[in-house]
Amino acid sequence: MSFDTDFKASRIDANGVEIAVRTAGDGPPLLLLHGYPQTGYMWHKVASRLAQNHHVVIADLRGYGDSEKPPTDADHAAYSKRAMAADMIAVMQAFGYAKFDVAGHDRGGRVAHRLARDYPDAIRRLAVLDIAPTLMMYDTTDREFATKYYHWFFLIQPAPLPEKMIGHDPKFYLEQKLRQWGKNREAITKTAFDDYLRCFSNPATIHASCEDYRAAAGIDLVHDAADNGTKLTMPVLALWGTDGMVGNKYDVVSSWQSVATDVRGHGVPGGHYLAEESPEETFAALSAFFAE
Repeated sequence: MSFDTDFKASRIDANGVEIAVRTAGDGPPLLLLHGYPQTGYMWHKVASRLAQNHHVVIADLRGYGDSEKPPTDADHAAYSKRAMAADMIAVMQAFGYAKFDVAGHDRGGRVAHRLARDYPDAIRRLAVLDIAPTLMMYDTTDREFATKYYHWFFLIQPAPLPEKMIGHDPKFYLEQKLRQWGKNREAITKTAFDDYLRCFSNPATIHASCEDYRAAAGIDLVHDAADNGTKLTMPVLALWGTDGMVGNKYDVVSSWQSVATDVRGHGVPGGHYLAEESPEETFAALSAFFAE
């Protein structure tokens, strides 16, 4: 099975927002969510093999990729993880699924976490790739974190400052981000980079991605705090890059144990882009976890 030829592209109306998806395979449903500043194409090295035993649904988050970029407001609620999670529930319901597995990388992992929070009966198993919980990361911010993850604080600046600066040379910014976070730039194929750049060169995508981070520093934290320490009960798998910032700064498993009761996880070689830098190890971990 080939990712480029066998995954069918379509668009789903998710509560009035069109979400671009790619689907392939038969079996239990598995939703895959991408991170910043990428698209669902980031799963291309592992998705075809996962589709041998699952019906794989790969979505572009609202504001990213080929999905719609809805207008925003003063509290950035349109780009909250709650809004993005509701999109994914609608997407999976459109395919007839009331319960499914989900794996999310980076921003997609944060959407997956909110999915599990807001729709616990819909999520059978949750995998999060190279993140710790958002609220914990903000609460423990120090000079090291602010230096390595400066974009968290750059992107939340009021519009149009980051939009103008990124929009001046999107290719330079995208290339710098991939080199900064990844440990093997060659792992990002030309086809994948071209897809990321095609979408990220759109000013509407740049603005929407900033809104995603503005929401993360505001309304998302309100939602996280309102969880009141209630722990997720579905099984959680946490993976991280052994050479990346998250795995070296945080005890990733322990961080997820603070918000979930059933957590396991381990590092895989490389940096932030697990599914592209370490596809064999990432596939093996996800395949085994979702087969349980």
